[in-house]
Amino acid sequence: MSSRIQKLEFLLTQMDKIHLRDASEILNVSEMTIRRDLNSDETKSLVLLGGYIVKDPQKNKSYNYQIFEHQGKNIVEKMQVGKIAASVIENGDIVFFDCGSTIPFIASQIDNKIKFTAICCSLNTFLILQEKTNCELFLAGGRYSRHNSFFSTISTNTDIEKICTTKAFISAAGIDAIQGVTCFNFEEAKVKVNAINKTQQSILVFDHSKIGQIKQAYIADIDKFNLIVTNHPLPKEFGNNLPIRLIDE
Repeated sequence: MSSRIQKLEFLLTQMDKIHLRDASEILNVSEMTIRRDLNSDETKSLVLLGGYIVKDPQKNKSYNYQIFEHQGKNIVEKMQVGKIAASVIENGDIVFFDCGSTIPFIASQIDNKIKFTAICCSLNTFLILQEKTNCELFLAGGRYSRHNSFFSTISTNTDIEKICTTKAFISAAGIDAIQGVTCFNFEEAKVKVNAINKTQQSILVFDHSKIGQIKQAYIADIDKFNLIVTNHPLPKEFGNNLPIRLIDE
């Protein structure tokens, strides 16, 4: 039960509420089990209101600023994709964590026993990784953008360009067979490209809602990535030779 409550508390750092049905699917237990958890004396910070799990309004007076417009969407899929992606990390890895609403779901599910080094450029992912006691952590600094919790460098040579990583998790807002992998922001795209060029294994992570979308900032063609983690098979126009790992595999 303690593990389930911890996962629910993490989810509620990313959004204001989570439907009981979604929580049941994420935790792979019945809705009745979650109801019993929430009624336990050990659960003091979460309550069930109108079918949604929320932080107890009597104990949570602070306003939870929502960083991402899409942060509360497709959370079941993001949690599942994050679990598969997190399982790729091994002892001794040097890992780049991109910004994006899926990346915190990866960081939260890394085994606490794994010793690794992390470099990130997003504040919300940094706050999760700093709780991993076996993680040596670097935050790439620069100008802070509140709308996506992203740090963009103001110097010519960035930390990301200086560190050779073993793995890099890259998120995207659009996945298209012709236009490739895209995102909303040109500064983000530049950081993603630098991370891809400096890593041994570039890992693209996204949920099905990004398929067929095209945004303004080009990152790379999809075959540039060494591994693709998603929750749904790609349409046939993407071909059959991409290194895809689905959540049900």
